[in-house]
Amino acid sequence: MAANGNVLVIDDNVSRAEALAELVSGYGYHVEIVTDIVNSNYSLAENSELDVILCELDLKGVSWGDARRTLREMEVQVPAIMFSDKAEVDRMMTALRLGANDFFVRPVEDAQALVKSIDRCVRQRQMRRELLQSRKRLEATNAELRGTVKMLEQDQQAGRQVQLRMLPVSPLVLKDYVFSHTVIPSLYLSGDFTDYFTVGEDYVAFFMADVSGHGSSSAFATVLLKNLFARKRSDFLRLDDDSILSPVAMLKKANDELLDLAVGKFATMVVGLLDMKHNSLRYSVAGHLPQPVLVSGEGARYLRGEGTAVGITEDTQFEEHLIDLPERFMLALFSDGILEILPPKNLIEKEKYFLDVFEQTADSPGELVTRLGLDKVETAPDDIAALFLSKRG
Repeated sequence: MAANGNVLVIDDNVSRAEALAELVSGYGYHVEIVTDIVNSNYSLAENSELDVILCELDLKGVSWGDARRTLREMEVQVPAIMFSDKAEVDRMMTALRLGANDFFVRPVEDAQALVKSIDRCVRQRQMRRELLQSRKRLEATNAELRGTVKMLEQDQQAGRQVQLRMLPVSPLVLKDYVFSHTVIPSLYLSGDFTDYFTVGEDYVAFFMADVSGHGSSSAFATVLLKNLFARKRSDFLRLDDDSILSPVAMLKKANDELLDLAVGKFATMVVGLLDMKHNSLRYSVAGHLPQPVLVSGEGARYLRGEGTAVGITEDTQFEEHLIDLPERFMLALFSDGILEILPPKNLIEKEKYFLDVFEQTADSPGELVTRLGLDKVETAPDDIAALFLSKRG
């Protein structure tokens, strides 16, 4: 195979075909001749090794009208240059309708012009081959990517089921208190997490965590936090370690564990401890927005708290607050994903709107969820988690 390209000469006149082949061969092309087009078995499709066809227009017994339909059905990809003994308009138009790249009148007096035309056809053919190879590589890459994405989706769905099983029972009824929650992930896995559980006979510990980022790595961080609180609950029961009764102590431990994890994840959190015996709440806020909302007969208000997100620096300080709770109330904690779906544009207006919704819909968590539109959200722009604590009085 010559470097310059592969040329096929089609002409039922043997001597004429050989003369043209000799001329073209002299310029470094590999040339083959077909004198019986009916019995020829050369491929003219995309995978053909031919680069250009030099074809006689005045072939005996060939109807170019029929041939045109046949060539269209064959989806011929090899460029062609047509030859004729006469420079007639009808012959030129026939060649163009057949899709010829060029037309020459015999005898070819300007060999350089023919060679340049052949070169153009060869380059065109090479470009088509390269495009075909690129398309095949792209299709193979896309197929591989689709397989990878499907596998990742399956892993995410499996992880999502595991994460759902980590969530507490909802609702959880303890005397006059009711705990419930909802989590809407932006992807399959969520970086938002909430948990609540009894500690001894009189206490219920709970937290809301909003881990930075989305997906698997953020979800793994929620597993770490779930495990931390479960361990400290166990330590309270077995080792007389009362860390679980201190929201500040738990935030410090969460801070240490996220730093030790060393994956660049941090989390905003609210940690609370309900004292059912005295109907009081001890809580701490670690950079979390929106802040907890307490709704009672006196209206709705934010439970203020200062503090930096956990997992950023070692020497973070947290505040702890202790409040007496009303005989009838609802406490609501949300991750910041809720702010993304509220109508107002800026944060101050969103927080005011958020509080107004509580003022107008304070009867139950279910009504609040409906008023905020959470019951209609299938996929959120950001993870949304909500925890509700109600006392029926």
